[in-house]
Amino acid sequence: MKTINYLNWYSKDYDEALNLQTEIFNRKVGDKLAGNAGISQDFILCSHNHVYTIGKHGKESNMLVSKDFLDSIKAKVFHINRGGDITYHGPGQITGYPSMDLDALGLGVREYIFLIEQTIIDVMAQYNIVCQRLEGATGVWIDAHTPKARKICAIGVKVSRGITMHGFALNVNTDLKYFSFINPCGFTDKGVTSMQQELKREIDLEQVKQQLYEQFSKLVNNQ
Repeated sequence: MKTINYLNWYSKDYDEALNLQTEIFNRKVGDKLAGNAGISQDFILCSHNHVYTIGKHGKESNMLVSKDFLDSIKAKVFHINRGGDITYHGPGQITGYPSMDLDALGLGVREYIFLIEQTIIDVMAQYNIVCQRLEGATGVWIDAHTPKARKICAIGVKVSRGITMHGFALNVNTDLKYFSFINPCGFTDKGVTSMQQELKREIDLEQVKQQLYEQFSKLVNNQ
């Protein structure tokens, strides 16, 4: 039985969460290089104030509004070292930052991303929201292979020495208008949705967090 620790950071400013993540990541990489055993497996969940993050291969052109406009809606922008393009984080969304030692879990990077996607798919199924993967587009989608394709969860990770950083963003009660100011994940022909949008009711954020943790732990131990 592999122990996965649940760390709930609740609501935290993005820059503070990024600094904490970086400290944890650097410490674990250092421990691994030093040959230290017993690196913890931490499943970190939280929410942020309005922020846009751009991955290392992201394009500035996918930000569709000016800095003055971003200032007016109190949204910050961060260029970070994950994969993927631009995405939005904000209240009502769950951001997940699993800090894992993939070698200890017997996972490759692609298997790890597949496992995150499966976690989201399985938890959404508990709410009767049917989700799929979309070839060539990391993340979790609804009506993936139709003109109505819309993303409910974005994924972008960094892995070094088998240690993971960054993760996923699941739209639960997210205000979707903030996605209209960007080309989400670089796409211009696909939509974005949330659990609230699909079910037409507000969802208990803390309950979804617990379900994500439990399902992720189950999948890790069953793979």
